[in-house]
Amino acid sequence: MRLSIIAAAAMLAGTSVAAQEAPAPDAAAATDWRTVTPENLLVIDTSQGRILVEMSPLAAPAHVERMRVLARRGFYDGIVWHRVIDWFMAQTGDPLGTGDGQSPYPDLTGEFTFRRGPAMPFTRVADPMGAPVGFLGSLPIQTQPDELMGRTDDGMVHAWGVYCPGVAGMARGDDPDSANSQFFLMRQAYPSLDKRYTAWGRVVSGLDVVRAMKTGEEPSGAVAAPQDVMTGVRVASDIPADQRPVVRVLDTASPAFAAMVERTRASRGADFSICDLEPPTDVSIPGVQGST
Repeated sequence: MRLSIIAAAAMLAGTSVAAQEAPAPDAAAATDWRTVTPENLLVIDTSQGRILVEMSPLAAPAHVERMRVLARRGFYDGIVWHRVIDWFMAQTGDPLGTGDGQSPYPDLTGEFTFRRGPAMPFTRVADPMGAPVGFLGSLPIQTQPDELMGRTDDGMVHAWGVYCPGVAGMARGDDPDSANSQFFLMRQAYPSLDKRYTAWGRVVSGLDVVRAMKTGEEPSGAVAAPQDVMTGVRVASDIPADQRPVVRVLDTASPAFAAMVERTRASRGADFSICDLEPPTDVSIPGVQGST
């Protein structure tokens, strides 16, 4: 269950993230924000801090359901981050801690692409080479153009997750349909993974925690003991309401986000990339002052 390392030259592509003048929660209109559904919010507590991942069942329904099942069984509690590579990703989910273990459930069929129809919420940001890029919730995606929908039997087109910083992917072996329980969170952009590994969500809070994980020696990335550990993984809807994090994300369909895109595009010029954009978030816990 080892995630292959792609050519080093590809690792540096698209890694720069422009500084964004994101609106503060109280500076944008209330209608510019959306609240992440608790059933789609994965709460990962680690030895470095808390990571919140917005799962994307529209992009990878089987993988999101697997994450819910394993979290609800407590499967991930106490599992180490066994493979961490700087400028790449942090990988975990192996009960053996070696990269060779998995859950007792069957392997998953790859969901490297998904079908996007006109009813699916999609915010287009750019159209490089005729293949639009934008957002499905907080997940950056690329897709075939809408104009092709009228030519397909199901009225839909292919789309896929883009491996920007914070994107959550499922690790697998050489067999495309061998993903099981191991997953990884991107520390930086790595476009060579697109359409090769299932993207099932994105970190909406705690990317600094992902980047703080103890790294391993290259090229394998295997982390020597003591490794960082997941102390607890829960679906937010299973956490009591008075302890449950509430995550608001700037809606990518909002005027405030559109203005942020234009500022970033102007700043980056010809180097502009979908990975330069991270929708701002606001995290709170009911009854807890000072939560951000």
